[in-house]
Amino acid sequence: MTTRFASEPLDRKKHNRAAFQCEHRALADYIKHQASQDVKKHVAAVFVLTPDGTTIAGYYTLSQYGVDAGGLPQEVFDQLRIPKYPRLPATLIGRLARHTEFKGQGIGEHLLMDALSKALEVSKSIASVAVVVDAKDDAAVRFYKKYGFIEMPDHPNRLFIPMATVRKLFERG
Repeated sequence: MTTRFASEPLDRKKHNRAAFQCEHRALADYIKHQASQDVKKHVAAVFVLTPDGTTIAGYYTLSQYGVDAGGLPQEVFDQLRIPKYPRLPATLIGRLARHTEFKGQGIGEHLLMDALSKALEVSKSIASVAVVVDAKDDAAVRFYKKYGFIEMPDHPNRLFIPMATVRKLFERG
């Protein structure tokens, strides 16, 4: 990426939400019509990636989440050495989208790494054993798997990455 991007919380007065376009209409409609309400109601934290403080090159949302532990493979419990509680605390990347004008510039990876970094930092104060995503399609599943996300057997297109794996991602980089 040659352009320098800044990650910042969505500001409905500053960021041009109306111009945002992506491959999934629901994701474009969300940033245009719903995101600022979710922020206001504390349903999701919305972060945008911007090259100029106004243009939205991409965005993602973060929320607290409870994972149904019954849907996790036993090897995850063994590997992470976590108790098998009925629900486990996690962080949800509810949405992640890149503007079509920025395709091929590594924006998706930049957004994901920023989201994972924030999730890791918050997990030091508020317990979270993993980051969970619901992938929109097979291409998104492949994207997340490239970074170490694991499919949840009982939920099509739902993937997770243990926080211990996230920590290792940043120790290497």
